[in-house]
Amino acid sequence: MSNETVKWYASWFDTPYYHQLYKNRDYTEAKRFMDNLTQHLSIQESETILDLACGKGRHSIYLNSLGYKVTGIDLSKNSIDYAKTFENEDLKFEVHDMTLPYTNKFDFVFNLFTSFGYFENEEDNLNTIKGIKSNLKPNGIGVIDFLNADFIIDQLVPEEIKIVDGLEFHIKRFVKNGFIHKQIDFSDNGQAFSFTEKVKAISLEEFQQYFEAAGLTLLEIYGDYNLSKYSKSTSPRLILIFQ
Repeated sequence: MSNETVKWYASWFDTPYYHQLYKNRDYTEAKRFMDNLTQHLSIQESETILDLACGKGRHSIYLNSLGYKVTGIDLSKNSIDYAKTFENEDLKFEVHDMTLPYTNKFDFVFNLFTSFGYFENEEDNLNTIKGIKSNLKPNGIGVIDFLNADFIIDQLVPEEIKIVDGLEFHIKRFVKNGFIHKQIDFSDNGQAFSFTEKVKAISLEEFQQYFEAAGLTLLEIYGDYNLSKYSKSTSPRLILIFQ
């Protein structure tokens, strides 16, 4: 298997088509989640936040607008190049592989919007959790905002077509070998493209095993961006707060 095949996200996330397909994401919902989370965690303006796998920086930029000191890191150079246009004294971005520890330590490490579980190599999931631990100051808090695999699989839409800015994206979803797949096919200027997103259907129990192996303690579990109680069968999200 080629390295490009293993790291599908390194190519797909770096294309303009990825950002085109998802351009209409609900930023209001993301802001509400950040409001709820920062208030719940009682984050002070003097404290620091690492946004792990930050993409183009939408969460980082909003957190910074609330007064926090934020560093965003992501593997996608194109996304970081865009995010860097928003940098200021208290907002920095850098290209970095999240399976490796980052250079600095933070009061809080956020991994948001299902930015976990992409890896073909299971060891990389644990390495990322260990990396989060090493990036936390003593008594620092980590947050992983992941999909609730049971709910998502139950609600899976097998096929749909999305038209965005004149491009027709044909999307198929299926579960295979423990991963939730989204196959995306489209043509642009006569050239055919095909990408597949893969996210491991990680359960709460598996996350607990990662935390135990990394020496972390799970403190709280929530099921949506309003921080409602988690339900395996009905919650859309699996939001984990740990130390």
